[in-house]
Amino acid sequence: MLIYLAEYLSQFHTGFNVFQYLTLRTIFGVLTALIISFVVGPMMIRRLTMHQIGQTVRNDGPESHLSKAGTPTMGGALLLVAVTVSSLLWADLSSRYVWVVIVVTLLFGIIGFIDDYKKLVLNDPRGLASRYKYLWQSVVGLGAALFLYATATLPAETQLIIPFVKSVVIDLGPGFVILTYFVIVGSSNAVNLTDGLDGLAIMPTVLVAGALAIFAYASGHAQIASYLLIPQIPGAGELAVFCGALAGAGLGFLWFNAYPAQVFMGDVGALALGAALGVVAVLVRQELVLLIMGGVFVMETVSVMLQVLSFKLTGRRIFRMAPLHHHFELKGWPEPRVIVRFWIVTVILVLVGLASLKIR
Repeated sequence: MLIYLAEYLSQFHTGFNVFQYLTLRTIFGVLTALIISFVVGPMMIRRLTMHQIGQTVRNDGPESHLSKAGTPTMGGALLLVAVTVSSLLWADLSSRYVWVVIVVTLLFGIIGFIDDYKKLVLNDPRGLASRYKYLWQSVVGLGAALFLYATATLPAETQLIIPFVKSVVIDLGPGFVILTYFVIVGSSNAVNLTDGLDGLAIMPTVLVAGALAIFAYASGHAQIASYLLIPQIPGAGELAVFCGALAGAGLGFLWFNAYPAQVFMGDVGALALGAALGVVAVLVRQELVLLIMGGVFVMETVSVMLQVLSFKLTGRRIFRMAPLHHHFELKGWPEPRVIVRFWIVTVILVLVGLASLKIR
């Protein structure tokens, strides 16, 4: 939005042309979201506490979690406000990619909000029934996939890129819709499963969002994309502003969510953040790289799948408890150790993903 104001003001002073630079607007997107988080965060925590919207804790989980009961939840709404406002202020709103990722993020946030509201306000321990949650996630994910497929104007927009290989490009055709659906919905649920310890989900989200901002900038820049042998997607560079806002909002939220957490994000934040990462990865044609960089999310999801499958087939559990972070807690790892080590793993995986830009 502010890019248009700067463009108008540039006729009076050429200094306003600096706001045309994508890198500068991305930096301002980070800082704006960070400031919004710092300003709104304490007010939101007080409001949630006043209305007694607090975390419920499972009796069969680690004993260390019992003290978390009552901690304000649904703090993910703070993330949505910071990301949306910052993106609307600094991104070029003529880009359909910006609108797609904002709309999908907000719609997944609404699904998570309904689930949290039923659990925490209406005291319904089931929340939004799983079948309805998955139904609405599927509706939004499939709708976004169909829209992107219908509006694609270049072959590169629907091709699958294989990391670390420069000569293999797969034309997906209608299969693009299926892949996009699974990436968005799968990523959303993976982040949600990871959100079980203080700061565990938000820092990997920040790291992956920062890396995707680099991919978005490179994909939207014709010369850089050509040099790196990655798809050149006109307009995708504006997603760097959104990713920057996501990273800034995440860091601001971490200020309050770091161990011991003052607030939890809830499904309203986790479902939305995961969907946001999935959409951006699809738009910059880096779905497989997201699988690498979001390895922690993948491990958490696979641990749940294996646990359920093993118990149904053999009656025995592979892990002491799933998702995976609870397994390590029950092995005796202190919560901060689990969190930081998962962060370190994410840093390594993000660097591997970024290496795919050059190693092809």
